[in-house]
Amino acid sequence: MVKKLVTILLLFPVCIRAQQLSQQAFISVITCGPGQTELYSAFGHSAFRVHDPVLGIDYAYNYGVFDFSQPNFYLNFARGHNFYKLAVQDYRQFEYFYRYFNRYVHEQVLDLTQHQKQRLFDFLQWNALPENRSYRYDYFYDNCATKIPVVLKQLFGDSLQFTYPHITTAYSFRQLTDFYLKYQPWGDLGIDLCLGLPMDKKATPFEYMFLPDYVEAGMDYALLNGRPLVKQKNIVYQPVPEEYSTGWLTPFNVFILFSVITLALSIYDWQRKKISYAFDRLLFGITGLIGIILLLLWTATDHRAAAWNFNLLWAVPLHFPVVFIIKKTAKWIIFYFKIITVILLLLLTLWVWLPQQLHFALIPVVLSLLMRSWIHVQLRPKQII
Repeated sequence: MVKKLVTILLLFPVCIRAQQLSQQAFISVITCGPGQTELYSAFGHSAFRVHDPVLGIDYAYNYGVFDFSQPNFYLNFARGHNFYKLAVQDYRQFEYFYRYFNRYVHEQVLDLTQHQKQRLFDFLQWNALPENRSYRYDYFYDNCATKIPVVLKQLFGDSLQFTYPHITTAYSFRQLTDFYLKYQPWGDLGIDLCLGLPMDKKATPFEYMFLPDYVEAGMDYALLNGRPLVKQKNIVYQPVPEEYSTGWLTPFNVFILFSVITLALSIYDWQRKKISYAFDRLLFGITGLIGIILLLLWTATDHRAAAWNFNLLWAVPLHFPVVFIIKKTAKWIIFYFKIITVILLLLLTLWVWLPQQLHFALIPVVLSLLMRSWIHVQLRPKQII
């Protein structure tokens, strides 16, 4: 149903042509609330609205559209070559989408002179032309939300001032993201796993506006030529309260269960003085593959936020080739697992002091790797002898 509604929205492109706005026209910023059905909807959405009853236009300028039909879309997405575009849509269709999914819709009518309105409208029309509408998407610095303040700042320069009395915290990008993923624990884990140290940078007050809610707050306190930028605020749609639950199948619960199984198997191996190689091939093989993916995200793509990922301290890429020779009675393999044991012990000891905030649900995974590495260190010398 989500895909059908998105398709309907995109089937109604607005014809772009040069027009002079009437005195009755207004331009507003639309903020749409977060959704909990899909990961991509968890952060909300922002757009411009241009409404002129005299000309009979009511457009939503939506910077959050991407085209699956682009050549090599999935390959480019994986490499970080994410090109989003500005779409001009019928506003009522745009609004209906968010009403349908019970996501709030807030409107902030901007206090602009006729000249300022026309200037912003002309820019949006120009920006929506096929040759101008695409832009290189970035999770934190160039998305549908950041486009709103950036476009306004680009047009109005120093006459537009953002003030931040509402920002009393110094959260990192990761912390700000986490607040929106309370009911999507697996999505939260995936983001924390794939994105590295740059995500732990403390966001400036202006950078908070990579999130639509903070764009709305930023507009509330913005000044244009010394006057409030927003002259009227409308609650277009207030959602019906819903209850959400993560259920019991959360990453932490699943990994705790796995670590208990690992502990039981390790005790069994210790008692019989024999290593369960099949289990270790699975455990170290999967973590090694994860490490290879994380390393490629860092070194072989343009995902800037995937750099310097401390998850590579436990998801070691070398685990993957090692599993193919794990049964060999070579002394260097014992040395390998000694090194891994030391690294994992240090990682657990320094967990809360690391510059990158690692996901707490990964602690049982690291403990499982530590137990199995220790088993290899303890039992392998006896096998070699």
